[in-house]
Amino acid sequence: MLAAIVGLVAVSWSYLWFMARNMDSGGMSLIMTGPEDWTVPVALAVFLMWAIMMVGMMLPSAAPMILLYAAILRQRELPPSVLIYTWLFLLGYLVTWCLFSGAATALQWWLAGMKLVSPMMTGTSNMLNGIILIAAGVYQWLPLKAACLQHCRAPANYLADYKRPGVSGAFLMGLHHGAYCIGCCWILMLLLFVGGVMNLLWIAVLASFVLIEKLLPWGQKIGRIAGVIMVLAGAVLVAL
Repeated sequence: MLAAIVGLVAVSWSYLWFMARNMDSGGMSLIMTGPEDWTVPVALAVFLMWAIMMVGMMLPSAAPMILLYAAILRQRELPPSVLIYTWLFLLGYLVTWCLFSGAATALQWWLAGMKLVSPMMTGTSNMLNGIILIAAGVYQWLPLKAACLQHCRAPANYLADYKRPGVSGAFLMGLHHGAYCIGCCWILMLLLFVGGVMNLLWIAVLASFVLIEKLLPWGQKIGRIAGVIMVLAGAVLVAL
């Protein structure tokens, strides 16, 4: 499972690198379109971009939960069942982020129609970018954020409290965990519009921030300090 997770993340980042390189060189005309050119193929391409990006950004921080789930299964299930159940858990987790990717695609379409995001998928309004930063910073301090983050930071507690047997149970557990993960990180993903959806450095910064928040002992404190910085940066952009 660890090899599978590493492989999925590596493929996702390779795809993002390919996309970013081609956009920088003037390629990928399917994505680099104005709001009037949002056909079904364009929308599907943007959705695929978001979905693969979410795999690359979120799967590393979900790896401890997935691997612990597999380890617990090995104590009471035969190897074939362990593999099937773990993959179903992973599938449920990824389905939730695919749903988020659909919402992000719709949001990008709306922003493009309002001329608030460029064909290169970067916010064009200091006001909008500032509001997103302020909202993300405030959210870092909300009880909902703390509850969702605590769930992600305590995989053993979750797996002990929310055990579901069988094939459907494994999938539902993945969905449930994914929903908490979205609750923790959804607004951080919207910061991609601020720094550029295809800015690889910005993507890496946000992915690293998610890892720090979820995996390090002092991650929650760092997240709240970052929230204050986001609010201040957003206020500066709004004032410009």
